[in-house]
Amino acid sequence: MDWLKTLLLVVDVLAALIVIGLVLLQQGKGADMGASFGSGASGTLFGASGSANFLSRSTAIAATVFFAASLGLAVLAVHGQKSSSIMTQPAAATQPAPQAPAKPAGNPQVPN
Repeated sequence: MDWLKTLLLVVDVLAALIVIGLVLLQQGKGADMGASFGSGASGTLFGASGSANFLSRSTAIAATVFFAASLGLAVLAVHGQKSSSIMTQPAAATQPAPQAPAKPAGNPQVPN
């Protein structure tokens, strides 16, 4: 069980780093405007719109792997916990609340 937690943690961290890298590689929506007016930047490795499709699909896959690994880590964390409910503890383990001191009778004298 411990090796599974380690494996999921490594996959989770790697997927997070891949998602960060892929998001940073993507262009903003305003960058396509310059390419449509013939700035010459549209002739990239993947073509004018091929990089957007490739990067967005890769980001979606990496994000899915990240969320699945995070969910697996959460399930393993909850599965390994012991129940610590007050209702499951024996009654002898609880202690009665301390009593407050008795109030003096009458009006107490206030020193001057």
